[in-house]
Amino acid sequence: MTARSSVARRYGALGAAGAAALLLAGPTAPAHAEAADPATPTISLSTPYLSGAVGALGEPSVTVDLGQAGVPDGFLRLQVIGSSNPAVAAVGDVRQERTPRGDRKLTVRAHGRGYTDLTLRVTGRGGKTATAVLSYAASAPAAGALSTRYLTGSSDASAAVDVGGGYALVADDESNVLRLYDRSRSGAPVKTWDLGPALGVKKEADIEAATRVGNTVYWTGSLGNNKDGKYKAERNTVFTTKITGSGAATEITFTAAYKGLREDLVAWDAAHGDRYGFAAGTAAGRVPKRIDGFNVEGLEFAPGSTTTAYLGFRAPLAPAVPGGKALVVPVVNFDRVVAAGEKPVFGEPIEWDLGGLAVRDVRKNAADQYLILAGSFAADDNTDPYALYQWDGVPGHAPRKRVDLPTADAGAWEAVVSVPDLRAPGARVQLLTDNGAADLYGDGTEAKDLAHPEWKKSRAAWFRLG
Repeated sequence: MTARSSVARRYGALGAAGAAALLLAGPTAPAHAEAADPATPTISLSTPYLSGAVGALGEPSVTVDLGQAGVPDGFLRLQVIGSSNPAVAAVGDVRQERTPRGDRKLTVRAHGRGYTDLTLRVTGRGGKTATAVLSYAASAPAAGALSTRYLTGSSDASAAVDVGGGYALVADDESNVLRLYDRSRSGAPVKTWDLGPALGVKKEADIEAATRVGNTVYWTGSLGNNKDGKYKAERNTVFTTKITGSGAATEITFTAAYKGLREDLVAWDAAHGDRYGFAAGTAAGRVPKRIDGFNVEGLEFAPGSTTTAYLGFRAPLAPAVPGGKALVVPVVNFDRVVAAGEKPVFGEPIEWDLGGLAVRDVRKNAADQYLILAGSFAADDNTDPYALYQWDGVPGHAPRKRVDLPTADAGAWEAVVSVPDLRAPGARVQLLTDNGAADLYGDGTEAKDLAHPEWKKSRAAWFRLG
């Protein structure tokens, strides 16, 4: 075979004339065009902000998406090349894992409280590079770190219900957003639902309590004034959502709302000799979180009932003096109040001796065993006493203390996720904190005022019942 025919076969698409031209060009001419200059690689983060805690396990992660034209993602090199504050987290404190898609998942082990910017660099073909910055914030270590998780995206967790599969719906008293979290992991919500439009409100409903009956979840606002003593109609809201699915597949839809329960309670109390001072507690200028204020923070149904609900009050105490009892007011037709707008029928009040503490949450299990989360009526209560009490559901019986809760760490104990079998040895319960007023990162900023939602977080901790 001649050289001319060999070239013609190799470059058949050029035709005979083109092949001849290549031969005539001589041995120094290139047989094909020079390789194109490699493209600059790309690097993007699933979130540019991440929060962790000193000594925590199961920390939140960030996914890093790498790319370069013509190069498989797995061949690209990702490095952490700098930390603006190694005392919080240094370069070597960032752990990198490859995902099945070829992305990288990063987690950070914090050494100190505060902030640091972590600089990431991807190197691709031809030595081309690109960088990105992950802004990281670390909170102080918490007692029981091994059983503690952090729910990010908001800092003011106020109510929670179990939806199965290790997941929970969590409300925030600073918004009308419900969030679905994996209870076993720290990190962002799996799903969110903003119920403001369905409720017809723009301000927060101050959701403070919730309970579930079948696939219906009942939620209530605090019903009280705001912290300045002003009436805000949004807070005078009780509503329901319907659950479909479970676990990570949970979906919710808004179903109904009732917006007059506060006035109904005031009228009922007035008709019974102003026994609890509800009129004064709701008066203009009266702040809700005082011993004679007006503030609902517990909601649960009576034993064996799907119609009678208990409203647990953070304020007032009964009587409204130090050492007073915690107040519970039954609503006999609560289901119809919300679903059909019926006027509520109130039952005989229950007064619990919780050692001078008030109701911060109440939850029962399928066996009608109740846990009461007891805490102060006051607003500045991040270090005030908290305790868990067990109650058998009989109005004349006193609750029994199961455990005092730690108060050294930031946040106010606010919600019981679910109640285990209280007869089982070593039974454990998961509680959530409201961290809204906490200075998580040591810069004097309250968590609710942080600039980035990813840095806002509530704490979820497991406790063994004594």
